[in-house]
Amino acid sequence: MQKLLAFLAIISLSLLPSSLIAEPIKLKVAFYSSDQSMSFLGAVKPFTDAVGSAANGAIQFEFFFSGALGKDVTMQPQIVRDGAADIAFAVPGVSPDLFPDNAVLELPGLFRDSREATLVYTRLIAQNMLRGYDDFYVIAACVTEPETIHSHVPIKSLADLSGKRIRINNPREGAVLEKLGAIPVLMPITKITEAISSGKLDAAMVNPTPLSDYGIKRVTPYHYFLRTSGAPLLTLMNRKRFEALPNQTQDIIRAYSEEWPAERFIATYDAGDEAVMRQLKSDPKRTLVFPSVADREKAQHIFDLVIDDWASSSERNRELLRTVKAELVKLRQEQGRSDPDGSRARQ
Repeated sequence: MQKLLAFLAIISLSLLPSSLIAEPIKLKVAFYSSDQSMSFLGAVKPFTDAVGSAANGAIQFEFFFSGALGKDVTMQPQIVRDGAADIAFAVPGVSPDLFPDNAVLELPGLFRDSREATLVYTRLIAQNMLRGYDDFYVIAACVTEPETIHSHVPIKSLADLSGKRIRINNPREGAVLEKLGAIPVLMPITKITEAISSGKLDAAMVNPTPLSDYGIKRVTPYHYFLRTSGAPLLTLMNRKRFEALPNQTQDIIRAYSEEWPAERFIATYDAGDEAVMRQLKSDPKRTLVFPSVADREKAQHIFDLVIDDWASSSERNRELLRTVKAELVKLRQEQGRSDPDGSRARQ
């Protein structure tokens, strides 16, 4: 019913000549990086383009790129909460205290790809299953492909990770690296290149697309494709601002929220990852290593330990994990995916 109302709102506005539309509603959008980054092109731009077009000029967006309203990636949710921006793109993994239940989305080896993780995240948000979101209307909840390791020094096996200082997106990645003898460093993606250049880091865990978006591949000629967990990403709107909008405007925003932007993000980000992988493989100055069978089995054992440790720490964690596993079974059945238990690793 909600989607039907949103559709009717779009139709009614599109039939009005622009001269009859009242003063347009202007919404401020904060983005900490460039308008050419894949995060913006995949997670924000499809939404703003679609809403602007559907509203026939009644909704306009004012963009503030490159951290114009605040450069600190960890503070993007606060920018929205305080009203400095109406909408912002956020990386919850670098602010774990704000979104404590997001840990279930960061568990290593649980999701096979971005599609699974993104659609499960979207459904958890729609069911109000996760803490930390009361002040926000969530436009899009997305997750990247499982992150891999990109280094300034050669890494050819799990054994080579010992003692290496490696940037992580979230504490679950850190738990994996600690068990492998590495030194995890929680750091926003915007600081990776400088940290590796200055010698503060040896490597970083990211998915392929940011290697180009943030210049990371300039300082990381070695690539070890141990797939761990994806990075959750959010497009957030101030809930009070959203609820103060006219019902018709709310309906249009709802029509292009949840699964609509999720599907656009998946398609855009997957294409970006594939393009970067082609570039890496074609560059003779780069070394790409995919873990051996033995290393994959050892890594999976460590993944299982990290998941068990997290789930056993509280009843809420156990319930969240049960919920996610149930959603995964349902999703795989809906999409006709093979390997319903998720045991086949994608390497």
